[in-house]
Amino acid sequence: MWPPDPDPDPDPEPAGGSRSGPVVPGLRALLPARAFLCSLKGRLLLAESGLSFITFICYVASSASAFLTAPLLEFLLALYFLFADAMQLNDKWQGLCWPMMDFLRCVTAALIYFAISITAVAKYSDGASKAAGVFGFFATIVFAIDFYLIFNEVAKFLKQGDSADETTAHKTEEENSDSDSD
Repeated sequence: MWPPDPDPDPDPEPAGGSRSGPVVPGLRALLPARAFLCSLKGRLLLAESGLSFITFICYVASSASAFLTAPLLEFLLALYFLFADAMQLNDKWQGLCWPMMDFLRCVTAALIYFAISITAVAKYSDGASKAAGVFGFFATIVFAIDFYLIFNEVAKFLKQGDSADETTAHKTEEENSDSDSD
């Protein structure tokens, strides 16, 4: 069943018989690859979307329902980035700065979750609000880990670009200093 069989049965189905289960190849194309889901980024996006959904459900059932919009939006954004990364849309749409969008999504989510979780735990006394606050704190930690890892990747990339620029600038300075000393 999972992962999909790379060599499906090429024989057509007999006219009188039926297969043991329904075959839905169109829906399998929408599922992310197993390799991506097992990667660190895939696990983080799954955790972000799962925690956001659980937090959303807790806020729906609580008296702190004014905060349910933030987890809903973060759930939808996490799902969007999950499928965008799984379908490699960042390679197809290169006009967008994907790492920066993902970084800003994680930073704002961590800050918003932290603020609404403190408020939900401190101000409201029902159990669903307390549960939403606890799941919000867990979501804050997961989003903070994600933006820390994205920041490290972007910083490493920028350092590689800066070292190439410094080498070029150093060579042009040497050429200019040699021509001035004549």
